[in-house]
Amino acid sequence: MIKNYLLVFLISMFPLVELRGAIPVGLGLGLPILPTYLVCVVGNMIPVPFIYLFARKFLIWGYHKPVIGPFCRFCINKGEKGGRALEAKAGRGLVVALLLFVGIPLPGTGAWTGTLAGSILDMKFKDVLIACMSGVLLAGIIMGLASAGLLGAVSTLFAVK
Repeated sequence: MIKNYLLVFLISMFPLVELRGAIPVGLGLGLPILPTYLVCVVGNMIPVPFIYLFARKFLIWGYHKPVIGPFCRFCINKGEKGGRALEAKAGRGLVVALLLFVGIPLPGTGAWTGTLAGSILDMKFKDVLIACMSGVLLAGIIMGLASAGLLGAVSTLFAVK
């Protein structure tokens, strides 16, 4: 059983998949929902400080390198564009907007992307951490409910006949 928790923990740390993919895997392996949720939240949050502190520096360093330059330029341009669009829409509510960006479980909108966007926007570390942690908690709840089938059951109650 510890191997299953370790697997779920590692999946939740992986970019793009994060906790959105780890929770369904954990429940599919027969793990209880609350411990799976907690393991996934911790696993998803561990990379956040490292991304905030080092990702932007790495991307700027690699911007003009021949092999990794195109990837670094893509990430910086994408992050700047997305961050500025988020900032323009959110105005003073940037922390709440980042929370919702991370918390709504859609492809490409997780803690990795949110932290990188916060870093590129020069947000305070505390604000990025609060927004990402809250967003990861929200995404975990949504994915837990969806994986347990509760969202499907509720949606059938309100279906138009």
